[in-house]
Amino acid sequence: MMKIDKAPVPLIVPNPDDPRLTERVTGTDQTGAKVEIKVPMERPLTLYLNSQEIVTMMTIGDYPEYLALGYLLNQNMLKYNDEVTEVEYDDDLQVVVVRTSHHTNFEAKLKKRTQTSGCAQGTAFGDLLEAVESVALPKAELRTSWLYQMTQTINTMPSLYLEAGAIHGCVLCQEGEPLCYTEDVGRHNAVDKIAGWMYRHGVDASDKILYTTGRLTSEMVIKTVRMGIPILVSRSGFTAWGVDLARQVGLTLVGRTRGKRFIALAGEERIVYDQNLAYVEEESAKHKRKGEGGDD
Repeated sequence: MMKIDKAPVPLIVPNPDDPRLTERVTGTDQTGAKVEIKVPMERPLTLYLNSQEIVTMMTIGDYPEYLALGYLLNQNMLKYNDEVTEVEYDDDLQVVVVRTSHHTNFEAKLKKRTQTSGCAQGTAFGDLLEAVESVALPKAELRTSWLYQMTQTINTMPSLYLEAGAIHGCVLCQEGEPLCYTEDVGRHNAVDKIAGWMYRHGVDASDKILYTTGRLTSEMVIKTVRMGIPILVSRSGFTAWGVDLARQVGLTLVGRTRGKRFIALAGEERIVYDQNLAYVEEESAKHKRKGEGGDD
């Protein structure tokens, strides 16, 4: 597969105006008045690796090719040095087929399953932990000036979340600049799309930052490490196992990034405190998102 030196332009950003991604529904509010709101769509997408059915995912339906590649990479079914000969998507059948130049067989590990749109993916295999433990993450730095620039930019960008809610976002950043912004009904889908996009375009992970709107769980840590990204940031909180794994593998883990505030619980040695907090604004109420009242 051809590799390129830098990410393509224009970069991926959410498209809240895409009519395929949301649906208008009517209901009543707390006063009994009729209301009409937008809600995200959910569609089944069945993934095949060569001739074998792998999983059926519930997704909003954009970037199915990136989602398929990223899922296989993050599940350790596809290696980064594997040759992918074709990624074929059929919109009518809602099927995506990833073809490789070599034979693959995961029957011993797989049973037919449906991946729900909830936040707990539930399909990670035991050998993922072994694969993660052998990864040496690159040395990198996280300047607090980049962190504040990044979160401010992301919070003010158009998104499906601000349009319809009930959705997670993940953003790949370099220094303080977002490069690739994906959303889906599950944060695992959103990060898999980024993994597929990086693989397809040969994007170097060593100097990148991954931002998520969701919790910093063991799943998110494993996926970030599998992608070779040294820094993971969230506006939400942590789980104990997520913190423990991040410390074991040397991943920088930063959560509860809202306005001037953040907490780092792993990999703090990468942080460079170069931003004067007097010049950082608190988060505007109009841009507050998930996790404000807790760690959702």
